[in-house]
Amino acid sequence: MELVAGCYEQVLFGFAVHPEPKASGDHEKWTAVADFTHHAHTASLSAVAVNSRFVVTGSKDETIHIYDMKKKVDHGALVHHNGTVTCLKFYGNRHLISGAEDGLICVWDARKWECLKSIKAHKGHVTFLSIHPSGKLALSVGTDKTLRTWNLVEGRSAFIKNIKQNAHIVEWSPRGEKYVVVILNKIDVYQLDTASVSGTITNEKRVSSVTFLSETVLAVAGDEEVVKFFDCDSLMCLCEFKAHENRVKDIFSFEIAEHHVVVTASSDGFIKMWKLKQDKKAPPSLLCAVNTNARLTCLGVWLDRETDTKESLPPAAEPSPVSKEEQSKINKKESGDVVQEEERQSKPNTKKCAVRGDGNKPTRGNSLVSTKKRKVVEMLEKKKRKKKI
Repeated sequence: MELVAGCYEQVLFGFAVHPEPKASGDHEKWTAVADFTHHAHTASLSAVAVNSRFVVTGSKDETIHIYDMKKKVDHGALVHHNGTVTCLKFYGNRHLISGAEDGLICVWDARKWECLKSIKAHKGHVTFLSIHPSGKLALSVGTDKTLRTWNLVEGRSAFIKNIKQNAHIVEWSPRGEKYVVVILNKIDVYQLDTASVSGTITNEKRVSSVTFLSETVLAVAGDEEVVKFFDCDSLMCLCEFKAHENRVKDIFSFEIAEHHVVVTASSDGFIKMWKLKQDKKAPPSLLCAVNTNARLTCLGVWLDRETDTKESLPPAAEPSPVSKEEQSKINKKESGDVVQEEERQSKPNTKKCAVRGDGNKPTRGNSLVSTKKRKVVEMLEKKKRKKKI
């Protein structure tokens, strides 16, 4: 297990976590040991995503860097976006989806690292995206005040929903029966079966990150020191606990071997791991804490798993993203909102897509390693152009 976190100081941190056996009567404690620091970007890191092999980071330098966790080497960089990379999501081991301030959403082959589809998704910035557990649908929000539903089977927009303000987070629940849309300090809870807001959770401060702990319980972090657990049905706060000394920037949850863990990263430089209790009304217990001495911005957890059940996005030959009944529910019009079907997107633009890299190994420990200037590999693109001619 490895904690990975990006920061304003352009560095990706890696900490190997070692669970320790609990002595009788003692509180369980884990140890996090510095494993690597990687200085691949030339600007602050804005997003991180992990699968069973790779960690990818997005940055304000407009690139996506790939880090091979098995070999502990820099695997290169993807250069396609013109603007800050705002969100990165893996689906299994085969696909990566990225969004950026250029308004594009790109679907990448995570084995060949080729851009399979490049879609002009929003008129403004893409601020966040979330993939449905089935891998057939995705939601995105942007600075054009829209919530967009994407058909990932066909690689096009299915529906557009106008919202009153710019949302900055959207997240599916684990079973995909509901999703939340975050606008400043308000969290709208949508039900898939009605495609409408079933309730709104209001936080005291601006919300910076959310993660579902179950189908109904949502963990919320914001511009404050506390983390809160909310019930999405009753909209009530189940519990809250002080997690850090400064605002919490990102939050992540996962389950392993009888442990349900929440990880938090803060502007105070600390990454902390918390063990959840079965009763979500009880605050979690601290498993470990590590100080990066940096202003953290994004967070991920790499689990050394041999296989991943979610191997890839469904092929185009498979049926529509969800059942016709569910699709019609998504298409329902909510009073005061405009929902419309968008025209099929133009053909994917792969002209600028490239992978660059030289496999430099970052030094283990606390030292920073500057990645050498790389030349973008354009041989494949030249061959494609010749064929077209």
